[in-house]
Amino acid sequence: MNHYTLDCRRLLCPMPVIRVQDKIAELQAGDEVEAICTDPGVLQDIPAWCRINGHVVLDQEIRDDEYILRIRVQGDQT
Repeated sequence: MNHYTLDCRRLLCPMPVIRVQDKIAELQAGDEVEAICTDPGVLQDIPAWCRINGHVVLDQEIRDDEYILRIRVQGDQT
């Protein structure tokens, strides 16, 4: 399992979701992605994208006006 961090600060919808989608497309099952965002819409948008695509949101945190989501990749993306 590998862990990756995506800096999605200052990006507005739909860019944080697109960045997460593009990164997950490169990864293997079991890998984790942490997306650090400033758009509060990600708290709904990223979990919805994960549900549709079969990935798991492990954690959501709000820290100092940043929204941090940790996602586990399910199934091979290649």
